[in-house]
Amino acid sequence: MKMNYKEHAKVLTQALPYIQTLAGKIVVIKYGGNAMTSEELRQSVATDIVLLQCVGIKPVIVHGGGPDISKFLNKIGQESKFINGLRYTDKDTMEIVQMVLGGKVNKNIVSLIESVGGKAIGLSGIDGSFIKARKLESDVDLGYVGEITSIDTKMIENTIDSGYIPVIGSVAVGENSTQAYNINADTCAAKIAAALKAEKILLLTNVPGLMKDAKDTSTLISTLRLHEVKKLQADKIIQGGMIPKIDCCVEAIRMGVKTAHIIDGTLEHSILLELLSKEGIGTMIY
Repeated sequence: MKMNYKEHAKVLTQALPYIQTLAGKIVVIKYGGNAMTSEELRQSVATDIVLLQCVGIKPVIVHGGGPDISKFLNKIGQESKFINGLRYTDKDTMEIVQMVLGGKVNKNIVSLIESVGGKAIGLSGIDGSFIKARKLESDVDLGYVGEITSIDTKMIENTIDSGYIPVIGSVAVGENSTQAYNINADTCAAKIAAALKAEKILLLTNVPGLMKDAKDTSTLISTLRLHEVKKLQADKIIQGGMIPKIDCCVEAIRMGVKTAHIIDGTLEHSILLELLSKEGIGTMIY
């Protein structure tokens, strides 16, 4: 079939105003879970990230590693335990969390980015103690699950200024000790986006975005203003696993991030489609 050069050119030129708007701006991308499930998706995400950097946008990657942590715990005969959607993290589990998030997953993402021509540096909040946390207050004891108290952005900014893409594992260190804490990756991404005064935060999920009917993709809510969130919560449209994601987006925007996006990370090149096209593909909150 003959290539339609005009159509190709049209697609490329339509991206221009979005590139111009975002050039020089920081975009925080929470990457993990379902967007890591196949080699094609991993390559797609890495290519999108490197392309963003090539056109002058400053991507910052924040990741969790739940499936890998669970897999490793299974290998040593230890059961994964979740309370209210958060992993119960005892001392032994915390050591594995550090090893997986600061090591295996982090370095795999760095290698993936470099395999498609990018330059990346792997970090975790323990490096230079740049993310500090305290034990998360909860009705139920979650062990070493933490809530972030402060972020020193110098290490991230120095990495960006040196021409590298920061890849950050969601682990933090105690405010006055060497104790490490497991941090929810969505929350960590929102806090980092706010601290960096990012233009946007993207959460990659396994659904198209927020839908009025979770079983009907045609009911996708493409844009959502902050003041509309409470009504959607009251009407139970925001429910289940979407609750913490929306909460993270709301927190990020209230702390100064311009827009937050929830997109389907299982769709190839979803990052480019959301950021560099008029229609977008997910839910944008502003």
